[in-house]
Amino acid sequence: MIVVPVKEGENIERALKKFKRKFEKTGIVKELRRRQCFDKPSIIKREQKKRAIYVQKLQQQEE
Repeated sequence: MIVVPVKEGENIERALKKFKRKFEKTGIVKELRRRQCFDKPSIIKREQKKRAIYVQKLQQQEE
């Protein structure tokens, strides 16, 4: 459970922003989206390879 203490006189928008940030860090939404559909292991590996190639190209361009 996420608890966001609100100080006296603190803006509600600021408290909501803190809540959203904490919620995002937990990764619940990402996990739910990932579990909505089944991905074949071969597709997962293919995506990982594509991402690795992309990251490697970025690192080479940086040097």
